[in-house]
Amino acid sequence: MDKGTVIRTIVLAIALVNQFLVGFGLYEIPGTEEEQTAVISSTFTFVTATIAWFKNNYVTAKGKKQKEVLKKEGLTKSK
Repeated sequence: MDKGTVIRTIVLAIALVNQFLVGFGLYEIPGTEEEQTAVISSTFTFVTATIAWFKNNYVTAKGKKQKEVLKKEGLTKSK
């Protein structure tokens, strides 16, 4: 996997763990009320999930083959 995929996956995992903790009342952002914490957490999770979903991550076998073809044809950034 490329660096961007790993970073997006890690950030998404953090967002999901955070959402789980807030959902069960185990975590609260300091200086905020419970409702504000839930809104902030939900927004963070939604944004990170959307970014991870829309990016071309190339994690399947088919995706990896597509990436190889794109690199071979010079249609992607070199990494």
